[in-house]
Amino acid sequence: MDQTSRIFPVLPLRLRVTRPQPCAYLAGQQEQRLAGDISARPEEHDSLAEAGFRRVENWVYKPACLQCQACQPIRVVASDFTLSRNHKRVLSQNTDLIRTINGGSLTLEHYDIFQRYLGQRHEDGQMASMSFDEFSAMITNSPIQTSLYEYRRANGQLVACVLTDLQRDGLSAVYSFFDTRPDMAKRSFGTFIILDLIRLSQKLELPYLYLGYYVEQSPKMAYKGRFNPCQLFKNGKWETASS
Repeated sequence: MDQTSRIFPVLPLRLRVTRPQPCAYLAGQQEQRLAGDISARPEEHDSLAEAGFRRVENWVYKPACLQCQACQPIRVVASDFTLSRNHKRVLSQNTDLIRTINGGSLTLEHYDIFQRYLGQRHEDGQMASMSFDEFSAMITNSPIQTSLYEYRRANGQLVACVLTDLQRDGLSAVYSFFDTRPDMAKRSFGTFIILDLIRLSQKLELPYLYLGYYVEQSPKMAYKGRFNPCQLFKNGKWETASS
């Protein structure tokens, strides 16, 4: 007789280690992840996020690379955040944008911006060949409270989106994509989205904005350290990062 259910009234979340594959951020490195399906255990999400895990669809994951610990979970202390001169400039360049929550209907308008963004910023990444159905699943398949925030100009033109999770201690920027055409470059959409989510976190009286993983050696990821004060998850606890 299987006594497992008697020993553990609630079974521990099953985690597995993924196969090695080329790292998307550091050349010559292999990455592995510790991952688990929380579709039946959504209440586990926030504790895992606070321990450095990230979510994609119904999975949570965390780097588990044997030879490298470059990826460090990072979160902005939104409650103590103050704008720099550059931040104020970015906000002033985007005062015409209107943030709304997508009602659940994804269109080719969203997919087109997503594809152009990948082609410009991550053409060699794992997501570059995603179909519309796969893109839709990434956005809509979530076991927790998740919103797709859209940013549009006054004429209704969609220019940026960010998929955002609501946690008990903050917001989590899961994935953002935006218009990368040359005439939009001066708007610094990546920076603007983070600043806007910080403002939203403050409005909701949530102390943190989670930004995923910080990789100091990677230009694609190092920018996250420019939002201070911020904290990195090291040795099992969150520590204030040196600015």
